Order: sequence, then C-alpha cells, then structure tokens
Amino acid sequence: MRLFIAEDEAPARDRLVELIARVAPHAQLLGHAETVQGTRDWLAAHGPPDLLLLDIQLADGLSLELFQPGAPGQPPDCPVVFTTAYDRFALDAFQALALDYLLKPVGEAAMVRALARAQRLRAGFGAEVSGWLAAPGNAKPEAPYRQRLLGRQGGGPVRVLPVAELACLVSVDRLCFAVCGDGSRHLLDGTLAEVEQTLDPARFFRANRQVLVALSAIAGYRPAGKGRLRLQLATVPGHDVEVSQERAAAFKAWLLQAPA
Repeated sequence: MRLFIAEDEAPARDRLVELIARVAPHAQLLGHAETVQGTRDWLAAHGPPDLLLLDIQLADGLSLELFQPGAPGQPPDCPVVFTTAYDRFALDAFQALALDYLLKPVGEAAMVRALARAQRLRAGFGAEVSGWLAAPGNAKPEAPYRQRLLGRQGGGPVRVLPVAELACLVSVDRLCFAVCGDGSRHLLDGTLAEVEQTLDPARFFRANRQVLVALSAIAGYRPAGKGRLRLQLATVPGHDVEVSQERAAAFKAWLLQAPA
C-alpha cells in the first residue's frame, strides 16, 4: 500500500511513520507535506496514493479545505484517514468521505483497523476493475495474490505448493522456507519479505522478523511473557510461533478482522 502523510509537526509525523512501519512493514511512504498547499501540489504532481493520512490542522490551514467545493485543484481521489488531536472535526471529516478518523496519539489497533479498511476498499474496487478488464477486448489483469508457490527439498524436483495448504513461512539465514501442514519444509525463491508481498495480508501475518504465519493454521494463542504471544498451529503440532511484543496488539486486531 502506497501512503502519503500530511502532518506539520515533525515528532507526530515520525511517530506515525514508526507506527505504520511496525503494523504494516511493507507499506510504502511516498512522501509527506506540512501544509495544505504542499499536499495539493504533491497530489497534482504525482497523482493519488493508495491512502492519504491527513492531520486536520496543518501549518497553513485545515486539510478539510482540500475537499471544499471551489477549492483550487481536484479533491483527493483516494481513501483518506484523518489524524488529529481534536474530535470536533469528525462530522466535517466524514462529510469529506473519510475512511476513518483517528485521535492522537494513534494506537496500533486503531491504525490496523484503518489500514484494513483501506485494504478491503482497494480489494473491492480491484474486483470491479478486474471484471471490466477481463471483458473481451480489454487487458486481462494478473491475480492480486498468488495462490501457489514453487518450492523444493534438497536436490529434489520443484513442487507446486498451494498457498491454502501452508502453515507458515520462515526465514533462515536469509533463505525463505514454506512449512506445509504435514510439517515438510520447502525452499522458495526470494526472501521472506519478497514472498510476503505476493500473499494476501488478510490471510498471512508477520508474527516476527523470521515468521509469516497463515490464518488457517492458527488454533489459538497464549501469553508468552513480556507482552509476547505464543501461537499454537493446529496443522503442525509442536511447531509454535512467537508473536513479538511489538506485533502483539496488531496481531489481535488482525485476528478479529480476518476473513472467516
């Protein structure tokens, strides 16, 4: 997901960037601005990002001005999440079709919910666009997420691994292995970070730096001390996965919003 941030206070912007990096490590920050005009200029030059994070009160006025009729330029043509220390602008924000309205300091769970909403919105629009592109005479799009991976064991043949059968993916010495429900490990091409970008984030969660776990494999979890969680994988008994303290809150929010 490609993001743009409008925030005129550097400490607040740094905290927001750090939060996003923690709960959505593969989100891409395209740029930032401190003013309404700077945001308007950036959008005119670069086009809409996947998500726009706007502080309400910027250095030269209210970011709500971007959406007012008769304002210079075009209103932002992308989902918008407002971040602010004040709740009195909530009605104005939702009249501007805001996706969410987050009060500072923004917590992990709130940010995860906002990003999940944006992701679902992108997926919904993507399905409509895909249907149009698949019509005769239009280009056929690639599938948004991979349904199969290619892996191998030792010097054996390359095997097709259905994504639905994976329990987790692990990184060992910068090599990425897929762990299937039967406990077998298969070496994949690319790093864990590269493979993660091709998988549905609604069904796979980065538990820690080394492990990406599949929703379908999670049987439950228990506290592991110091804010960490220990996941029990139903499909691979005895192969527990630890969720780091930094990722624990995001994991709980993701688990509640994950598809059935």
